[in-house]
Amino acid sequence: MSDFKIQYVANLARLALTPDEEERLSGQLNNILGYIEKLKEVDVSQVEPTAHAFPLVNVMRPDVVTGSLPQDEALRNAPSQAGGLFVVPKVVE
Repeated sequence: MSDFKIQYVANLARLALTPDEEERLSGQLNNILGYIEKLKEVDVSQVEPTAHAFPLVNVMRPDVVTGSLPQDEALRNAPSQAGGLFVVPKVVE
């Protein structure tokens, strides 16, 4: 990989690299790209395409309506409250 491409990638990543870092990263990226080229040699014609190595199952609970938390219990540990509401610091000036 040429220095131009290293500088281009660093610019996209908003990184300021020293010449030593550019040289080191250039070698590392060349190794990575070489490994990718080696992986292209593997015969995967008999492998079924998948999005994940293992089947994923949604582990979320069913969406069921239940009773809500009473207001006084919800506000019990609030550091500051007024009129039945949480008082929070002002974030917009």
